[in-house]
Amino acid sequence: MSIAIDDERGKIVIDNEIGKKVAERLYSSFSTVGIHGRTAMPEDIAPNSVVRGSLDHILFITLTVSIDYQRDAPSLWESSRKTFDDPETRYLFDPKLLHETPSRKIIEDMRKYELSKKPQKDANIWRTIGVTFYKKWEGDPRNFLKNCNWDSSLILKRLRNDTHLYNGRLIWDYPYLRGPKIGPLWLRMLRDNVGITWLKNLDKVPIPVDIHVARATLTTGVVRGSIEIRLNGLSEYVRKAWFESVKGLDINNGRIIALDLDDPLWLLSKYGCSNRDKTTGNCQVYNRCEAREFCIKGKVKIENGVAELET
Repeated sequence: MSIAIDDERGKIVIDNEIGKKVAERLYSSFSTVGIHGRTAMPEDIAPNSVVRGSLDHILFITLTVSIDYQRDAPSLWESSRKTFDDPETRYLFDPKLLHETPSRKIIEDMRKYELSKKPQKDANIWRTIGVTFYKKWEGDPRNFLKNCNWDSSLILKRLRNDTHLYNGRLIWDYPYLRGPKIGPLWLRMLRDNVGITWLKNLDKVPIPVDIHVARATLTTGVVRGSIEIRLNGLSEYVRKAWFESVKGLDINNGRIIALDLDDPLWLLSKYGCSNRDKTTGNCQVYNRCEAREFCIKGKVKIENGVAELET
């Protein structure tokens, strides 16, 4: 079933039948041979000596993903691992020490391995989240998750809404972690990387939409049309498309949810659709692409936060 939408900026079609087929193909490929030969994501490699599922691992994932905006993911996670492995900067992953360390030193040390790209902003995000976990949750994000009854919907709501007073001003407890992309991305990483598999209502969590998930959704024709739209506006259609496309979808006797497509769509775009000609849709890696039968011709251009679509 396809849904045609007259947006004031143009026309959009959400094709759930294609979406279901793309979901089946990508999920099956990712689970076996990989997407463009890859089955691993940048965040899958933990720092040296860190045990999967440990508090150190949770803090590494949580703080790093909080600044995963407008970043090259492989570079970000590599920088974070180097920062963690260096005894002089290891404190950046300890909420208590973040609370005790002056902001200027945090800013300086986050620059050592290029962990921060926007030094003041990234350090403020990082420190605020770390100090929130220290003051409210004894330095352990699991206490926050437990307080939310491990309910994904409530976790996202609390991330969006929880605040505290600082110098008479109301401050968000979880800057950027509260966002529509990073919040769901954090939950997916807690499940897949940390191993917190008992999170509830993950099927209600929207797919995290970055430039790669958006591009792969457009180039496979799951969302198509004629429109010029900001990425944050397009994201609403992408989230809706994958919510609808996976309803009732079982693969290998397992129920698929929208979050399960985050990794394969990201890999499809990063190592495949990024090679497309933005105007014609001709792709350099078409012949070896797992999703080539769904590849749609026409203009798919995403630059400076704006998507231009003629498909």
